[in-house]
Amino acid sequence: MNLFRTLLVSALFATPALYAQLPSIGSVKPSAMAEKWQTRTAYVRFFSTTPVEDIEAVNNQVSSILDPLKGEFAFQVPIKGFVFEKALMQEHFNENYLESGKHPNASFTGKIVDFDPGKLTGTGKVKLVLRGKMTIHGQEKEMDIPVELTPKAGKGMIEAKFKVVPEDFGIKIPSAVRNKIAKDIEVSVKADYAG
Repeated sequence: MNLFRTLLVSALFATPALYAQLPSIGSVKPSAMAEKWQTRTAYVRFFSTTPVEDIEAVNNQVSSILDPLKGEFAFQVPIKGFVFEKALMQEHFNENYLESGKHPNASFTGKIVDFDPGKLTGTGKVKLVLRGKMTIHGQEKEMDIPVELTPKAGKGMIEAKFKVVPEDFGIKIPSAVRNKIAKDIEVSVKADYAG
């Protein structure tokens, strides 16, 4: 009992210098695990390919936060942040399809499936599943997104590739251009929380 009491008192009155000397969990110090991982420069790319035309847009203004202790996450994507090769495509995307004036952001919030904080602290790549609510164009859908996490500089980087169906989010594609836009749009995500 005396040993327990000594450890408890030591823990309660530990100085920052002493705390910094605590053993790390994998390659991550305990203080780094307590911090939420954040970025305001995550990358989202979408790509549509059909025999008629390829359409690609990139957005580097995506915000994301991940709590490494609870496994909770959030992504916010400003719709007007997507940049297209052709200005006319970008205008149609914002005004006619995503209606970014009414729906300025898309989001994905939820939790890592079967979360174990130890998975975030290793040295190799780890496959995880993000389960949550995706909101695009004001419409919500529950989704499971497989991701790969690479530990990096005491935090990590998440990469994912998945498909979305515009109709699932109430995005109407006029029949005049239906053959130019893929039914399933490929989405790639890269969020570097260490950078």
